[in-house]
Amino acid sequence: MRVSEASVVRREDYQAPGFTIETVALEIFLRPQGTEVQAKLSLRRLDPASRDLFLNGESLELLSLAVDGKPLAAEHYALETGGLRLRNLPDHCVVESRVRIEPEANTALSGLYYADGVFLTQCEAEGFRRITWFLDRPDVLSRFAVTLHAPQQTCPLLLSNGNCVATGEEDEGWHWARWEDPFPKPCYLFAAVGGSFHIAKDTFRTQSGREVGLEVYVAERDRDACEQALRSLQKAMAWDEQVYGREYDLDRYLIVATDSFNMGAMENKGLNIFNSKYVLASPETATDADYQGIESVIAHEYFHNWTGNRVTLRDWFQLSLKEGLTVFRDQEFSADCNSRGVQRIGDVRRLRSAQFAEDASQLAHPVRPDSYKEINNFYTATVYEKGAEVIRMMHTLLGPTDFRKGTDLYFARHDGQAVCIEDLVRALSDGSGQDLSPFLRWYAQAGTPRLSTHGEYDASSGQYHLRLRQHTPPTPGQEQKQAVPIPVRLAFFTQDGKALEADRDRVIVLDSSEQTWTFGPFSEPVMPSLLRGFSAPVILERSDAEAADIFLAQHDDDPFNRWDSFQRLAERAMLQALAESPLDSSALEEAVAAALTRYEDDPAYTAELLSLPSEETLGQRMEVIDVDGIHRVREELRRRLATRFASGWQRLYNDLAAPYQRDGRSMGMRRLRQVALSYSLLGPQADEARIRAEQQYRQADNMTERLGALAALATENLLSDALLADFYQHWEPYPLIIDKWFSLQMLPAAPSTLERAKALLQHPAFHWRVPNRVRAVLGAFAVNPTVFHAADGSGYAFYAEQLAQLDELNPQTAARLATVFSRSTRYDQNRQAMMRKAMLALQGREGLSRDLAEILERSLAG
Repeated sequence: MRVSEASVVRREDYQAPGFTIETVALEIFLRPQGTEVQAKLSLRRLDPASRDLFLNGESLELLSLAVDGKPLAAEHYALETGGLRLRNLPDHCVVESRVRIEPEANTALSGLYYADGVFLTQCEAEGFRRITWFLDRPDVLSRFAVTLHAPQQTCPLLLSNGNCVATGEEDEGWHWARWEDPFPKPCYLFAAVGGSFHIAKDTFRTQSGREVGLEVYVAERDRDACEQALRSLQKAMAWDEQVYGREYDLDRYLIVATDSFNMGAMENKGLNIFNSKYVLASPETATDADYQGIESVIAHEYFHNWTGNRVTLRDWFQLSLKEGLTVFRDQEFSADCNSRGVQRIGDVRRLRSAQFAEDASQLAHPVRPDSYKEINNFYTATVYEKGAEVIRMMHTLLGPTDFRKGTDLYFARHDGQAVCIEDLVRALSDGSGQDLSPFLRWYAQAGTPRLSTHGEYDASSGQYHLRLRQHTPPTPGQEQKQAVPIPVRLAFFTQDGKALEADRDRVIVLDSSEQTWTFGPFSEPVMPSLLRGFSAPVILERSDAEAADIFLAQHDDDPFNRWDSFQRLAERAMLQALAESPLDSSALEEAVAAALTRYEDDPAYTAELLSLPSEETLGQRMEVIDVDGIHRVREELRRRLATRFASGWQRLYNDLAAPYQRDGRSMGMRRLRQVALSYSLLGPQADEARIRAEQQYRQADNMTERLGALAALATENLLSDALLADFYQHWEPYPLIIDKWFSLQMLPAAPSTLERAKALLQHPAFHWRVPNRVRAVLGAFAVNPTVFHAADGSGYAFYAEQLAQLDELNPQTAARLATVFSRSTRYDQNRQAMMRKAMLALQGREGLSRDLAEILERSLAG
């Protein structure tokens, strides 16, 4: 189907369902080929005017159909595109159906599928319709009872939502398990799993004294890699009780890990299904970043139990109601568990890299979109990360106490309901006594606001006058923009770098296009630190930017703002060099020298300070992205810093060597040591550094240092085939590690990387049906600017050809990978033309999925 032929779903057209499904009884007979699903739906009419009922369904073979126990005559139903229409139903009835589905052939990994010898489900957003006929929409909440049947030898474990209430044996070596979920839920939270697993178990005692069983299901080879997942889950459960007063509500909490998963994880009630990347870890097999990712994602899915499951969505336009709120919650959890400053830097780096870029592309959309053709295409950085920033702004204004009052009221009002974003904002307003309704503009409006500032110190009065202006550029479909409330947290510093207590961390709110504030009096000129902690998702444009960055990079006591000043010093030096000026990095070098003398205070933070902005970040600062120029000046700056501080990098590398420990400081030391090694490979003793890197690889007792050595070498195109072969041979049985092996080879900014990518797609360990493996090659290729944006267009042509092949198997993954084309209009005319040519060739293929077709249509609209 061409996307232009697909129906557009509009938020303004929402209508409540004419029927509800009060209870669901499923009998599922699991076979890789020919699974049968028997469904019994207890219906109740809600709208007297609704006589017919349309049940969604895709790829279902109808075997039988009955109402209230009587087979349904042909004139009382019709199979239509996308579902089943039932005519003239009574007010209350039971609809019974039996269908056949094909899990092994389900390479889209949506609905019920069979991969790696295991039956799994993924029903968000609209996967349940691939299991049985249903009202597949989030505002229909039903109680589920599920009985799974399977051969005991191949599927000894049968899992679903809720509590297991009975099990038994059947003829011919089959067995069954019955699960009942006491909580009504939308069908997108349904889950079923069948297979053979190792189970890692622990418990958690809730604040009310209940003992909850915690169970992590993994492949036998991964039996020793579950501790981090269990500890992270326990920490998240305790944190949610302490910070939000939310207690877990079932007797068991189950997590299943799989390599065959489109997303990161899924919060199905009581039975989370996870990409194994966010479950499995041991020092030998996982990096420090892997450990932190597991902690964050485990917490995110657990927090959904209340923000998404117990209170869910009226429709998919409200997606950020659960995702934005839950991302904010998991970010705060991670900040409480680790370094708050480093966590905030990571959050904002991801926001700027993904979401700011999205806002500047043809795919720009509001946090709450007004329409869609394929909802899977709106699981975006805007919905998640920008949505979290909107929640954070409201939290900043209210403070923790009043925000908690608001969320308590939200849960009390809406437990067991499907609601809208307005319901959350209203509860936060009512609970705190502050009107937050102006923040709804953030949900309705696309684009990243520009916050311009101008400050003047009046020596005669001692007052400081600060003028703020906001402007949001036009985005596709939204030419005119309204002013949005922008909280600005600020502080003032004296000329010698002392922070003043007056107005320290005060929050002002710019809620019109322009406003002026007066501060003081001060006894001397002051320097303001603005947008502390990145208090709003905007682009800051200071009239005194150069002087402010030099000063704040040395003196700001806000970790985020000091880091951001470092970044802007580096950006300014490189962007000025791109404008045909000599590279002047003196101010940055002075700040780096100061940071190197204080690295022991916080090694992880120092590593962030010393890491240069990415090429993508620099590109966002340009009207027309100069791919080759950005790479040239960034490499020049890297080499200059490598040479200027050569002895410092070597000293750091030696001083930070330490036995492996997995605490925050040790992880920070390893991160900073990696930065030092990377610079050393560019310095005057590069040959010696290469020897040290190879020694580090061979002598390391943990994956962080082992992989770090290879990544540093690969980035400089110094990674030998011998080291690659050694790594592969040693870790071949571990899919997640081999994913890293594939990605390493996409790091060099060299023409040979394209040929390497082509070869890797033919490698025996590459599998198109495994999303992690596909992303390891194609995803890594696309974020290598020099190779992907090669001047001859070869990167675009190669990438489009692979997306066409992937789309035939997995449209969701293909569409997500295709979003890189959406920023084509930001490049020079030659690259624009070649990207457009690649997209048009892809768009012209027969049988293109709706997912990929919509992304291409929107990307080509510019």
